Amino acid sequence: MTDAAIPSYWFLITRFGEVQNLLPAALWVCLALVRSQVTRPLAYRWLFWLALFTLFDTASKIIFIGWGVGVASWNFTGFSGHAMFSAAIYPLLLATLAARLSPRWQKLALGTGFLLAALVGVSRLMVNAHSVSEVVLGLLLGGAVTLLTVSPIGLPQASWRLYVPVLLALWMVLAPLLAPPVPTHWMVTRLALLLSGRTHPYTRLDLHRRVHPLTPPHPVQAIVPD
Repeated sequence: MTDAAIPSYWFLITRFGEVQNLLPAALWVCLALVRSQVTRPLAYRWLFWLALFTLFDTASKIIFIGWGVGVASWNFTGFSGHAMFSAAIYPLLLATLAARLSPRWQKLALGTGFLLAALVGVSRLMVNAHSVSEVVLGLLLGGAVTLLTVSPIGLPQASWRLYVPVLLALWMVLAPLLAPPVPTHWMVTRLALLLSGRTHPYTRLDLHRRVHPLTPPHPVQAIVPD
């Protein structure tokens, strides 16, 4: 499917998984959590696992772009960063903002966050940015961040002033609509080429041609934009 044939709303939905929109929101909430001794451990755990899995996600792209290391049978060239960040941030973000409510509502907020992440993942498929394996594994990677954060200590119990969720909601709605996209994929590509010493990046087509030399171009874009 060409870009012209893809409904425009999928391009809008996919913007809600961009790191420049999600990461500031997560950092702001973590900053608020750190101020309380009760919620400080959760903030530290969230930041630690998020940083670690972000490195893992980035490394998967670098080793493919720079060295061509992927899994042709899975059509895998690297984790979907949109899916990973969505599953790592949306559930905890919503559960934290629902901290003043009952545990039932907090769990509902957590589940809603996972549904939002899944929707972002579907959008990556619909705009031909990723394969199914890249989206599913990206969601699992981000989901692991959420589960590793909350499993030992449970969901946060905190009180927020009204302006916190209001400002955060405004940011999460307006940033994808108004902020220009950040060329994260271009930066990762430049880093991969610098480390590998290559002048041209490996592409998805290169991955499949190793196994099937006459393989035509795959409908998913040759270089994964994240």
